[in-house]
Amino acid sequence: PQRGEKGGKRVFSQAIKGRGSPRLPSASRGSALAVLPAPAPFPARGALDPLGPLLRGLRRKMAAPADGSEEALAAALADVPDLARLLEVDPYLKPFALDFQRRYKRFNQTLNDIGENEGGIDKFSRGYESFGVHRCADGGLYCKEWAPGAEGVFLTGDFNDWNPFSYPYKKLDYGKWELYIPPKQNKSLLIPHGSKLKVVIRSKSGEILYRISPWAKYVAREDDNVIYDWIHWDPEHTYKFKHSRPKKPRSLRVYESHVGISSHEGKVASYKHFTCNVLPRIKDLGYNCIQLMAIMEHAYYASFGYQITSFFAASSRYGTPEELKELVDTAHSMGIMVLLDVVHSHASKNSEDGLNMFDGTDSCYFHSGPRGNHDLWDSRLFAYSSWEVLRFLLSNIRWWLEEYGFDGFRFDGVTSMLYHHHGMGQGFSGDYHEYFGLQVDEDALIYLMLANHLIHTLYPDSITVAEDVSGMPALCSPISQGGCGFDYRLAMAIPDKWIQLLKEFKDEDWNMGNIVYTLTNRRHLEKVIAYAESHDQALVGDKTLAFWLMDAEMYTNMSVLTPFTPVIDRGIQLHKMIRLITHALGGEGYLNFMGNEFGHPEWLDFPRKGNNESYHYARRQFHLTDDDLLRYKFLNDFDRDMNKLEERYGWLSAPQAYVSEKHEANKVIAFERADLLFVFNFHPSKSYTDYRVGTKVPGKFKIVLDSDAPEYGGHQRLDHNTDFFSEAFEHNGLPNSLLVYIPSRVALILHNVDLPN
Repeated sequence: PQRGEKGGKRVFSQAIKGRGSPRLPSASRGSALAVLPAPAPFPARGALDPLGPLLRGLRRKMAAPADGSEEALAAALADVPDLARLLEVDPYLKPFALDFQRRYKRFNQTLNDIGENEGGIDKFSRGYESFGVHRCADGGLYCKEWAPGAEGVFLTGDFNDWNPFSYPYKKLDYGKWELYIPPKQNKSLLIPHGSKLKVVIRSKSGEILYRISPWAKYVAREDDNVIYDWIHWDPEHTYKFKHSRPKKPRSLRVYESHVGISSHEGKVASYKHFTCNVLPRIKDLGYNCIQLMAIMEHAYYASFGYQITSFFAASSRYGTPEELKELVDTAHSMGIMVLLDVVHSHASKNSEDGLNMFDGTDSCYFHSGPRGNHDLWDSRLFAYSSWEVLRFLLSNIRWWLEEYGFDGFRFDGVTSMLYHHHGMGQGFSGDYHEYFGLQVDEDALIYLMLANHLIHTLYPDSITVAEDVSGMPALCSPISQGGCGFDYRLAMAIPDKWIQLLKEFKDEDWNMGNIVYTLTNRRHLEKVIAYAESHDQALVGDKTLAFWLMDAEMYTNMSVLTPFTPVIDRGIQLHKMIRLITHALGGEGYLNFMGNEFGHPEWLDFPRKGNNESYHYARRQFHLTDDDLLRYKFLNDFDRDMNKLEERYGWLSAPQAYVSEKHEANKVIAFERADLLFVFNFHPSKSYTDYRVGTKVPGKFKIVLDSDAPEYGGHQRLDHNTDFFSEAFEHNGLPNSLLVYIPSRVALILHNVDLPN
């Protein structure tokens, strides 16, 4: 468990996260989760403790099953196929074996129920093939909706001059409604591509409501209209994918992206722009995966894509569905996977162009009453136990996989889904009892298990990532072990640690042990994606790492024609070091938010009334790194070479590093991973000659990456022709050691050339 993940000190503009109360940018994002002080650093250690150093004090409490029954434990092990493996890796989960048993049995029972009633999850997850509006082979139209609270359902639009009642649906069982419209005699299309449509609902109170189908594939806003229109998307020629999906990479390097802000111009950028201009950059930088934000349609641009109104519609503000397919296909041609930032944790409160109150009641798709509202996010919460909600959400997952070719998902707001308290007011101290019991929303947890099962069954090379702040055990363990089945979770404590250091501590007061603790405190065999900063850290009210480091001097002193100022020099050197140590030590995957690789200045702020609808901060200034006269190119090139070195040596897929040194006075951190020796000197002024560093295997070492190299804006204090020979001199618990020169604020990677490549 990652204690203190996501602090609550950032100030968020209300405009950033949707209508109503500000939606904080993580599952439990705000003052509800205060950053807890990390304990004193542990000494250097070998293999990672299964629970992480935080939980060592809890061991004595967790020796036997919760009810003291060995028979109950045996039954749990019999019911959950690979639970024994989970308990072997983490024996201190044994008291909660019955919880894993119950979860797994509920998951299995739901799968069986789907099989008995729907013909299996394969058929069940194809709801988009019947719900909504569909052209039949005979030229007619078949329409279907789920509106259990409606007294009548009708279809209207351009095709019938907006007569609200001329095409009534027939009521079926379980709140479903269907309509068949026979073909015209002249065989012309009943509803041509591009026609506007509405579902008309007559509520039980007699009110007439005009709604967009929850299954609408395309919605758009015309001119200055506030409300989105449902556009019938049925083009004569659809995009045909040309390239196969990439295989799951050995190491995952993720480029978090937002299409709309991907241009330096003050406007909403397009899918086409991203495909032609940004994808080549991502490829050149060495990232092998893109995480696309704000694709599912959201009426409010400044919500950053987290207040979804139409779940099956790709956002029309960037272009057409076919252009998004071309973007994904082009990425595949470059060997780049594409993940969708999927928001199934909540939905916008909009009713005229959203899911809310679709059938005139507050219980269609959502919990009724207070349970159906998220007070912080001012949004609606899904009723995950509802059969039709499961169909809707699982079909939504499959739609994005099948129709658009996405390779997996980053699930937003998982903490809010997992707990009835949604993480609000919870500190998550790391006590295992916080993750089991009545506070857990097992309906939501079972849905996540079903979603992961579906995704990995359809496409075994797919990747799923959980945005969870709580550190729930087994979230990233296989379902067969009783886990939730995610591939990765986000290491959300790491960026907050860097911001805390930059805001609250002098460089000479940085605690090396605390940095290492934050970077290594993760569950054994549950993979995490580390990052120094994501979109969360760039939002208005906060700043990018580069802006924290260099602030206003970025406007005046980034030219290579002017001498280094102390602020710019410090900023450029620490920016590289922070990102490299996060990359190398922090997880099994790495993530970067677009533009931050070259030290993008300022912050993100979408057009809104508070800033006079300005796009000035809603853009990425890639032209800065293309200018040879600006120092941004140094950071960009370092990021590229760091990724390409990882591709060569694969440290992200290697076992966790052995940290041999965390020297507080010298400000030096040294560790080995993937047969590479990493040395960091964070001291602001001291350089060390003949500094002894331990190594496991003897040999001759060469520098393979040096943050002080001139091409990275460094001071060229190291000779790359130097050979470093180890000697059989024990140091910091390692049998061999070597002497190196480490200048101040420099990171080095050395490779033992005597080892086979």
